[in-house]
Amino acid sequence: MRVLVPFGARDPKSRLSSLFSPAERRTLAETMLADVLGALSDHEPVVVANAPVETPVPTQIDQRPLTTAVNARLGDEPTAVVMADLPLVRRETIARLLNTDADVVVAPGLGGGTNALVVRDGDFETDYHGVSVRDHRERARAVGATVATVDSYRLGVDIDEPADLVEVLLHGERETPAWLRDRGGRAETTDGRTQFRLDGRD
Repeated sequence: MRVLVPFGARDPKSRLSSLFSPAERRTLAETMLADVLGALSDHEPVVVANAPVETPVPTQIDQRPLTTAVNARLGDEPTAVVMADLPLVRRETIARLLNTDADVVVAPGLGGGTNALVVRDGDFETDYHGVSVRDHRERARAVGATVATVDSYRLGVDIDEPADLVEVLLHGERETPAWLRDRGGRAETTDGRTQFRLDGRD
């Protein structure tokens, strides 16, 4: 099975700009990508990036929007698409995703996004805009494809907002939590709520 990892290399993780500089956000994004590639190391992943990035795996540059870039690579063989900002993912999580038996397998993200897909139907096309997990299920049914959902915490947590970083500190096992701690990142509980804090910047 072909495995694609889309990566937004231009001004990544802009919603973390209150915490990190552009250079730090780029490094954080690349660190999360490395964690994802580590979990995928048994599957020969290919990175699809919108700007040059150094990776240990084959990398294709495609400046088109995410949906267009992914759809251009679907159709001729079964394909998995795993987002690059899932630093909690493990090898066994990936195995569960790839071994789920359906024409289209969807792994939802928090807030209605789609964090991973497996596509075995040549007529299916993605649409990553809006509530994409709902749209992908509807698109699959529209082409007569069977659909399955992988309900996975580790696939469900993608990193976009400062609050998401708490999950990395508490549950991450690879390089991303170490990177955050090296920069003073910590989980702080106040009034029963746990938040991400950065020493010297909050």
